[in-house]
Amino acid sequence: MSMNLTLNNGIEMPALGFGVFQTPPETTSSSVAAALRVGYRLIDTAASYFNEREVGEGIRRSGLDRSEVFIETKLWISDYGYDEALHAFDKSAGKLGVEQIDLLLLHQPLTTDFGRTVGAYKALETLLTDGRVRAIGVSNFMPGDLAVLLEQTDVVPAVNQVEVHPYFTQPEVQKANAEHGVLTQAWSPMGGITSYRGDSDRSTFNDPVIGEIADVHGKTPAQVMLRWHVQEGRSAIPKSVNPERIASNFDVFDFELSTAQLGAIDALNTGVRGGPDPVSVTLEAFHRDIPEA
Repeated sequence: MSMNLTLNNGIEMPALGFGVFQTPPETTSSSVAAALRVGYRLIDTAASYFNEREVGEGIRRSGLDRSEVFIETKLWISDYGYDEALHAFDKSAGKLGVEQIDLLLLHQPLTTDFGRTVGAYKALETLLTDGRVRAIGVSNFMPGDLAVLLEQTDVVPAVNQVEVHPYFTQPEVQKANAEHGVLTQAWSPMGGITSYRGDSDRSTFNDPVIGEIADVHGKTPAQVMLRWHVQEGRSAIPKSVNPERIASNFDVFDFELSTAQLGAIDALNTGVRGGPDPVSVTLEAFHRDIPEA
Protein backbone atom coordinates (compact mmCIF):
# COMPACT_ATOMS: atom_id res chain seq x y z
CA MET A 1 0.00 0.00 0.00
CA SER A 2 1.61 3.21 -1.19
CA MET A 3 1.88 6.13 1.18
CA ASN A 4 1.42 8.44 -1.84
CA LEU A 5 -1.44 9.13 -4.21
CA THR A 6 -1.01 10.42 -7.76
CA LEU A 7 -3.24 13.37 -8.63
CA ASN A 8 -4.85 13.78 -12.06
CA ASN A 9 -2.02 16.05 -13.22
CA GLY A 10 0.69 13.55 -12.26
CA ILE A 11 1.72 15.25 -9.00
CA GLU A 12 2.29 12.88 -6.09
CA MET A 13 0.66 13.69 -2.75
CA PRO A 14 0.90 11.80 0.55
CA ALA A 15 -2.24 9.78 1.27
CA LEU A 16 -2.18 10.73 4.94
CA GLY A 17 -1.82 14.35 5.96
CA PHE A 18 -1.93 16.44 9.10
CA GLY A 19 -4.79 18.91 9.58
CA VAL A 20 -4.86 22.02 11.75
CA PHE A 21 -8.56 23.01 11.70
CA GLN A 22 -9.40 24.72 15.00
CA THR A 23 -5.83 24.30 16.24
CA PRO A 24 -5.02 27.51 18.11
CA PRO A 25 -2.19 29.52 16.54
CA GLU A 26 -0.09 29.23 19.72
CA THR A 27 -0.01 25.41 19.48
CA THR A 28 0.00 25.06 15.69
CA SER A 29 3.72 25.36 15.01
CA SER A 30 4.67 22.81 17.68
CA SER A 31 1.95 20.39 16.48
CA VAL A 32 3.11 20.71 12.86
CA ALA A 33 6.74 20.16 13.86
CA ALA A 34 5.71 17.09 15.88
CA ALA A 35 3.75 15.70 12.92
CA LEU A 36 6.68 16.15 10.58
CA ARG A 37 8.99 14.44 13.08
CA VAL A 38 6.87 11.27 13.07
CA GLY A 39 6.69 11.12 9.28
CA TYR A 40 3.81 13.22 7.98
CA ARG A 41 4.73 15.08 4.80
CA LEU A 42 1.37 16.70 3.96
CA ILE A 43 0.14 19.63 6.02
CA ASP A 44 -3.38 20.98 5.43
CA THR A 45 -4.46 24.44 6.54
CA ALA A 46 -6.71 27.25 5.31
CA ALA A 47 -6.83 31.04 5.22
CA SER A 48 -9.94 30.93 7.44
CA TYR A 49 -8.16 28.87 10.12
CA PHE A 50 -5.98 31.93 10.84
CA ASN A 51 -2.92 29.76 11.52
CA GLU A 52 -1.09 29.68 8.17
CA ARG A 53 1.81 31.71 9.61
CA GLU A 54 2.28 29.18 12.40
CA VAL A 55 2.09 26.28 9.93
CA GLY A 56 4.98 27.89 8.05
CA GLU A 57 6.90 28.28 11.29
CA GLY A 58 6.34 24.63 12.18
CA ILE A 59 7.62 23.49 8.79
CA ARG A 60 10.73 25.64 9.11
CA ARG A 61 11.24 24.47 12.68
CA SER A 62 11.23 20.85 11.49
CA GLY A 63 14.46 21.41 9.58
CA LEU A 64 13.07 19.59 6.55
CA ASP A 65 13.79 20.94 3.10
CA ARG A 66 10.82 22.78 1.59
CA SER A 67 10.66 20.21 -1.21
CA GLU A 68 9.98 17.44 1.31
CA VAL A 69 6.72 18.93 2.64
CA PHE A 70 3.48 19.06 0.65
CA ILE A 71 1.62 22.22 1.70
CA GLU A 72 -2.11 22.49 1.12
CA THR A 73 -4.27 25.51 1.92
CA LYS A 74 -7.69 26.88 1.03
CA LEU A 75 -9.04 30.28 0.00
CA TRP A 76 -12.08 31.58 1.86
CA ILE A 77 -15.32 32.75 0.17
CA SER A 78 -14.69 36.36 1.23
CA ASP A 79 -11.78 36.36 -1.24
CA TYR A 80 -13.65 34.91 -4.24
CA GLY A 81 -13.59 36.56 -7.64
CA TYR A 82 -10.63 36.46 -10.03
CA ASP A 83 -8.51 39.39 -8.81
CA GLU A 84 -9.48 38.78 -5.20
CA ALA A 85 -8.35 35.14 -5.35
CA LEU A 86 -5.01 36.06 -6.94
CA HIS A 87 -4.45 38.44 -4.04
CA ALA A 88 -5.61 35.77 -1.57
CA PHE A 89 -2.87 33.49 -2.87
CA ASP A 90 -0.32 36.21 -2.12
CA LYS A 91 -1.69 36.54 1.42
CA SER A 92 -1.52 32.80 2.07
CA ALA A 93 1.91 32.30 0.49
CA GLY A 94 3.23 35.27 2.47
CA LYS A 95 1.98 33.90 5.77
CA LEU A 96 3.25 30.41 4.99
CA GLY A 97 6.60 31.89 3.98
CA VAL A 98 6.72 30.06 0.65
CA GLU A 99 6.79 31.06 -3.00
CA GLN A 100 4.90 28.01 -4.24
CA ILE A 101 1.92 26.20 -2.69
CA ASP A 102 1.58 22.52 -3.54
CA LEU A 103 -2.22 22.31 -3.50
CA LEU A 104 -4.59 25.27 -3.39
CA LEU A 105 -8.33 24.72 -2.91
CA LEU A 106 -11.49 26.81 -2.90
CA HIS A 107 -12.79 26.20 0.62
CA GLN A 108 -16.50 26.18 -0.22
CA PRO A 109 -18.75 26.62 -3.22
CA LEU A 110 -20.41 30.02 -2.94
CA THR A 111 -23.72 28.75 -4.31
CA THR A 112 -25.46 32.13 -3.94
CA ASP A 113 -22.89 33.74 -6.27
CA PHE A 114 -21.37 30.95 -8.29
CA GLY A 115 -19.92 33.45 -10.73
CA ARG A 116 -17.50 34.57 -8.02
CA THR A 117 -16.68 30.93 -7.32
CA VAL A 118 -15.85 30.40 -11.00
CA GLY A 119 -13.78 33.60 -11.07
CA ALA A 120 -11.79 32.40 -8.06
CA TYR A 121 -11.20 29.02 -9.68
CA LYS A 122 -10.01 30.69 -12.88
CA ALA A 123 -7.48 32.53 -10.72
CA LEU A 124 -6.32 29.13 -9.43
CA GLU A 125 -5.92 28.02 -13.06
CA THR A 126 -3.73 31.08 -13.71
CA LEU A 127 -1.62 30.32 -10.63
CA LEU A 128 -1.22 26.75 -11.87
CA THR A 129 -0.13 27.91 -15.34
CA ASP A 130 2.33 30.33 -13.75
CA GLY A 131 3.82 27.59 -11.56
CA ARG A 132 2.89 29.31 -8.31
CA VAL A 133 0.81 26.26 -7.34
CA ARG A 134 1.44 22.64 -8.31
CA ALA A 135 -2.18 21.47 -8.17
CA ILE A 136 -5.61 23.04 -7.65
CA GLY A 137 -8.91 21.81 -6.34
CA VAL A 138 -12.05 22.42 -4.34
CA SER A 139 -13.57 21.61 -0.97
CA ASN A 140 -17.15 20.83 0.05
CA PHE A 141 -18.34 20.74 -3.56
CA MET A 142 -21.42 18.60 -4.13
CA PRO A 143 -21.87 16.79 -7.49
CA GLY A 144 -23.98 19.63 -8.88
CA ASP A 145 -21.41 22.25 -7.88
CA LEU A 146 -18.66 20.20 -9.50
CA ALA A 147 -20.65 19.74 -12.72
CA VAL A 148 -21.28 23.49 -13.08
CA LEU A 149 -17.65 24.31 -12.33
CA LEU A 150 -16.41 21.84 -14.94
CA GLU A 151 -18.67 23.41 -17.57
CA GLN A 152 -17.18 26.85 -17.03
CA THR A 153 -13.48 26.12 -16.44
CA ASP A 154 -10.60 24.28 -18.12
CA VAL A 155 -8.72 22.37 -15.41
CA VAL A 156 -10.42 19.47 -13.64
CA PRO A 157 -9.88 19.85 -9.88
CA ALA A 158 -7.21 17.48 -8.56
CA VAL A 159 -8.92 17.16 -5.17
CA ASN A 160 -12.31 17.66 -3.55
CA GLN A 161 -11.90 17.83 0.23
CA VAL A 162 -15.18 16.87 1.89
CA GLU A 163 -16.54 15.51 5.16
CA VAL A 164 -16.08 11.73 5.02
CA HIS A 165 -16.01 9.40 8.01
CA PRO A 166 -17.73 6.11 8.90
CA TYR A 167 -20.96 7.87 9.92
CA PHE A 168 -21.09 10.13 6.83
CA THR A 169 -19.52 8.63 3.72
CA GLN A 170 -21.15 10.77 0.98
CA PRO A 171 -21.15 7.94 -1.61
CA GLU A 172 -22.72 10.13 -4.29
CA VAL A 173 -20.02 12.77 -3.84
CA GLN A 174 -17.24 10.17 -3.93
CA LYS A 175 -18.79 8.64 -7.07
CA ALA A 176 -18.98 12.00 -8.87
CA ASN A 177 -15.40 12.78 -7.89
CA ALA A 178 -14.19 9.42 -9.20
CA GLU A 179 -16.07 9.80 -12.48
CA HIS A 180 -14.25 13.07 -13.15
CA GLY A 181 -10.83 11.87 -11.93
CA VAL A 182 -10.99 14.03 -8.79
CA LEU A 183 -9.41 12.60 -5.63
CA THR A 184 -11.64 12.55 -2.57
CA GLN A 185 -9.86 13.91 0.49
CA ALA A 186 -11.56 13.41 3.85
CA TRP A 187 -11.82 16.12 6.46
CA SER A 188 -12.93 14.95 9.93
CA PRO A 189 -11.79 11.53 8.66
CA MET A 190 -12.37 9.81 11.99
CA GLY A 191 -15.71 11.50 12.64
CA GLY A 192 -14.37 13.74 15.37
CA ILE A 193 -17.10 16.16 14.37
CA THR A 194 -19.64 13.59 15.62
CA SER A 195 -18.12 13.82 19.10
CA TYR A 196 -19.20 17.40 19.67
CA ARG A 197 -22.16 17.89 17.35
CA GLY A 198 -25.41 16.02 17.77
CA ASP A 199 -25.62 12.81 19.80
CA SER A 200 -22.40 12.68 21.80
CA ASP A 201 -23.25 9.14 22.95
CA ARG A 202 -22.91 7.94 19.38
CA SER A 203 -19.29 8.51 18.51
CA THR A 204 -17.21 6.73 15.91
CA PHE A 205 -14.52 6.32 18.57
CA ASN A 206 -16.73 4.08 20.70
CA ASP A 207 -18.62 2.39 17.87
CA PRO A 208 -18.76 -1.38 18.59
CA VAL A 209 -18.18 -2.38 14.95
CA ILE A 210 -15.04 -0.26 14.68
CA GLY A 211 -13.93 -1.34 18.15
CA GLU A 212 -14.23 -5.01 17.27
CA ILE A 213 -12.15 -4.55 14.11
CA ALA A 214 -9.56 -2.59 16.12
CA ASP A 215 -9.31 -5.44 18.66
CA VAL A 216 -8.71 -7.99 15.89
CA HIS A 217 -5.76 -6.00 14.57
CA GLY A 218 -4.42 -4.75 17.90
CA LYS A 219 -4.99 -1.18 16.75
CA THR A 220 -7.02 1.79 17.95
CA PRO A 221 -10.39 2.76 16.45
CA ALA A 222 -8.70 5.88 15.07
CA GLN A 223 -6.05 3.80 13.30
CA VAL A 224 -8.73 1.51 11.84
CA MET A 225 -10.67 4.48 10.46
CA LEU A 226 -7.59 6.03 8.88
CA ARG A 227 -6.61 2.67 7.40
CA TRP A 228 -10.15 2.40 5.95
CA HIS A 229 -9.62 5.70 4.10
CA VAL A 230 -6.19 4.73 2.80
CA GLN A 231 -7.34 1.33 1.55
CA GLU A 232 -10.38 2.82 -0.19
CA GLY A 233 -8.09 5.23 -2.07
CA ARG A 234 -8.85 8.45 -0.26
CA SER A 235 -6.55 11.02 1.25
CA ALA A 236 -7.25 11.78 4.91
CA ILE A 237 -6.12 14.67 7.10
CA PRO A 238 -6.55 13.85 10.81
CA LYS A 239 -5.85 16.56 13.35
CA SER A 240 -4.56 16.41 16.89
CA VAL A 241 -2.50 18.51 19.26
CA ASN A 242 -1.52 15.50 21.36
CA PRO A 243 1.98 14.23 20.39
CA GLU A 244 1.13 10.59 21.20
CA ARG A 245 -2.04 10.67 19.09
CA ILE A 246 -0.23 12.51 16.28
CA ALA A 247 2.24 9.63 16.15
CA SER A 248 -0.42 6.94 16.58
CA ASN A 249 -2.54 8.34 13.75
CA PHE A 250 0.38 7.97 11.35
CA ASP A 251 1.00 4.34 12.32
CA VAL A 252 -1.46 2.79 9.86
CA PHE A 253 0.74 1.28 7.18
CA ASP A 254 1.56 -2.05 8.85
CA PHE A 255 -1.83 -3.79 8.78
CA GLU A 256 -4.62 -4.44 6.30
CA LEU A 257 -8.40 -4.51 6.66
CA SER A 258 -10.27 -7.32 4.94
CA THR A 259 -12.94 -6.68 2.31
CA ALA A 260 -15.56 -7.66 4.89
CA GLN A 261 -14.14 -5.21 7.43
CA LEU A 262 -14.12 -2.38 4.90
CA GLY A 263 -17.73 -3.20 4.05
CA ALA A 264 -18.73 -3.26 7.71
CA ILE A 265 -17.32 0.24 8.18
CA ASP A 266 -19.00 1.46 4.97
CA ALA A 267 -22.32 0.15 6.33
CA LEU A 268 -22.13 2.49 9.35
CA ASN A 269 -23.08 5.47 7.16
CA THR A 270 -26.00 7.38 8.70
CA GLY A 271 -26.29 9.99 5.95
CA VAL A 272 -26.19 12.68 8.64
CA ARG A 273 -23.80 15.55 7.97
CA GLY A 274 -21.77 16.89 10.88
CA GLY A 275 -20.53 20.12 9.29
CA PRO A 276 -22.58 22.89 7.66
CA ASP A 277 -24.51 22.10 4.49
CA PRO A 278 -22.50 23.75 1.69
CA VAL A 279 -25.68 25.44 0.43
CA SER A 280 -25.96 27.30 3.76
CA VAL A 281 -22.49 28.86 3.40
CA THR A 282 -23.23 32.42 2.27
CA LEU A 283 -21.23 35.61 2.48
CA GLU A 284 -23.88 37.08 4.77
CA ALA A 285 -23.58 34.25 7.27
CA PHE A 286 -19.92 33.29 6.88
CA HIS A 287 -18.00 36.43 5.87
CA ARG A 288 -14.54 36.50 7.43
CA ASP A 289 -11.95 39.17 6.80
CA ILE A 290 -8.72 37.39 5.90
CA PRO A 291 -5.96 39.75 7.07
CA GLU A 292 -3.02 40.74 4.89
CA ALA A 293 -0.42 39.47 7.31
